[in-house]
Amino acid sequence: MKALLKHLVEFFLSLRTAIWSLSILTIMLLAGAYIMPARQEFQSIHSAPLFIWLQEQPLSITWWLWLSIGILAVLTANTLVCSIESIIKKRKVTQWLLLISPQIIHIGFLFILLAHLLSATGSAQGMAVAREGSSFEIPGNTTFVIKAIDIQIDPKGYMTDWAVAVEYMMNNGKVLKDTIKPNSPSLQAGLNINVKDLQAFPEKAILLQFSKDPGAYWALVGGICFMIGVIILAVLKIKIER
Repeated sequence: MKALLKHLVEFFLSLRTAIWSLSILTIMLLAGAYIMPARQEFQSIHSAPLFIWLQEQPLSITWWLWLSIGILAVLTANTLVCSIESIIKKRKVTQWLLLISPQIIHIGFLFILLAHLLSATGSAQGMAVAREGSSFEIPGNTTFVIKAIDIQIDPKGYMTDWAVAVEYMMNNGKVLKDTIKPNSPSLQAGLNINVKDLQAFPEKAILLQFSKDPGAYWALVGGICFMIGVIILAVLKIKIER
């Protein structure tokens, strides 16, 4: 058992593991770039969480995705083990920021992978046509109501601006008001509610998009960590060279 554990640790600590994993991942993605345009099934890949979509599709067209996920799992373990090993071996280094900055980059990478995993298992998306007074039941025993659609038209008939006033009616009687504007969706109950299209005539109507992405915040955290790590590492390297 100890020998097996030792071999596993050595495998995940190896730079060759990272290089081979990245090489195979690149090959899998190239295969996907060839397979996806040729198969109609991939047109619905964004209509459901990735893992649910994968289970509904034949293995003959999704094998490269399953392999890519497996390789990403290996890269995750490789990154985590290498980061821990680096901190343990270099814990006595005087320039602590120089030691920790690559690990911050690694943490950012891991958070981004976590975000994709959460999105692949729990994301959701839907469309609905709505008019003033339309209501929808959303998670949290909440009713989402379209109160007013304001579409501004110039004398030439072009749309210049728009806004949609909405309300969230909770089961406890509490009412929250919000406004959906261009590049400003409404966020509530874990949902991102946006307007994809509008119609001013013969009656005001909108096309709503309801989307849920549990990995969005983790992706933001990962991106921030990655950026901070890169900036710290670059600044320290410049100072050392000077």
